[in-house]
Amino acid sequence: MVGETWLADAGGREMTTARKIIIDTDPGQDDAVAILLALASPEIEVVGITAVAGNVPLALTQKNVRKTCELAGRPDIKVFAGADRPLLRTLVTAEYVHGKTGLDGPDLPEPQMPLQDEHAVDFIIDTVMAHEPGQITLCLLGPQTNAALALMREPQLATRLREIVLMGGGFFEGGNATPAAEFNIYVDPHAAKRVFESGIPIVMMPLDVTHKALTKRDRVARFRALGTAAGIATAQLLDFFERFDERKYGTDGGPLHDPCVIAWLLKPELFFGKQCNVCIETMSELTKGMTVVDWWHVTNREPNALVMRDIDSDGFYELLVERIAKL
Repeated sequence: MVGETWLADAGGREMTTARKIIIDTDPGQDDAVAILLALASPEIEVVGITAVAGNVPLALTQKNVRKTCELAGRPDIKVFAGADRPLLRTLVTAEYVHGKTGLDGPDLPEPQMPLQDEHAVDFIIDTVMAHEPGQITLCLLGPQTNAALALMREPQLATRLREIVLMGGGFFEGGNATPAAEFNIYVDPHAAKRVFESGIPIVMMPLDVTHKALTKRDRVARFRALGTAAGIATAQLLDFFERFDERKYGTDGGPLHDPCVIAWLLKPELFFGKQCNVCIETMSELTKGMTVVDWWHVTNREPNALVMRDIDSDGFYELLVERIAKL
C-alpha cells in the first residue's frame, strides 16, 4: 500500500508503520478538509503542520491550522508558523473566496493549543534531516514559499525527502487566479520554480484534477448527515467555499482542491496521470505563475513531476466521508 512503509520486527515478521508526512498549508476551507482527512487516516502520521501566508495572511493561516486540529480532536499536533510573504513578490490573498477569516462557514472556537516557537522552515529542515532518507513526504497545499526557503537553506533536503505531493497549477483548465495561473503558484511563482527544479520526486494535483472533484449537494449532505462536530463543520466549510465557484463556473458545487493531495497518499488508484516536465513562468506579466506542462512530450526536457489529470470523484468522496466519520 502506498500509504505504508513495510518493516520487519526482530522475528522477521512483516508489520506496517504509518507514512510520515509534513503538511504545509494556508487554510482555506479545502486545506482544512485535507487536514481532517490526514488526521483521520491511520496510514498517515502527521509529524507536524507548517503554515504559510496564502489564502489569508499568516496570522490567520496558523490559527486556522490549530482550529482544524482541535476540530479533529488532535491538539497534540505540532503547528509552526512560516513565511509571511512570497520570496520576491507582494502577498496576494483570497478572502473573496475563503472569507475574512479564511475558514468562514462554521463558527469554530479560538484555538487553545499552542503555536510552536520554532520557525516552520527550521522545523522542515530539522525533521527531514533527523530521519533516514526517504522517510518524510512533504505535502504542499498552498504557496510553496516555506519549501523553497528550506531547500535554499539546506540543499540536502533534495536527496532526503521521499517526495513532494502538491496541489497547484493547471494546464488544460488554465488558471483560476489569472487566465494562465492557478492561485498557489501565482502567489509565489519563484518558490514553485525552485521546488520543481529541485530534483525531488513530485506528484502534482492541478486544476485539471480538482475541477473534477465537485462538492455536489448530495455529497455535502453526506457530511452533514454524519451528525458529528467534524462532519457538520465540514459541510459548513463546503457550503461557504463552494458559493464562489458555483457562481464562477455555473456548476453544482465547487472544486475541492487540497484533499486530493492526501487522497493520493491513501488511494493512488483514484487518480490518473503521467510523468511530464513542468516549468514555471516567472517573468511574463501576462502568464506569470503559469505551469507549462509538457503533457505530449514535445520537448526534450526530462520529466520532473507525475502530473494528474483525472480522478474517480465518487471514490474520492467515499473516502472523505468514510474517514471524516471516524473523527
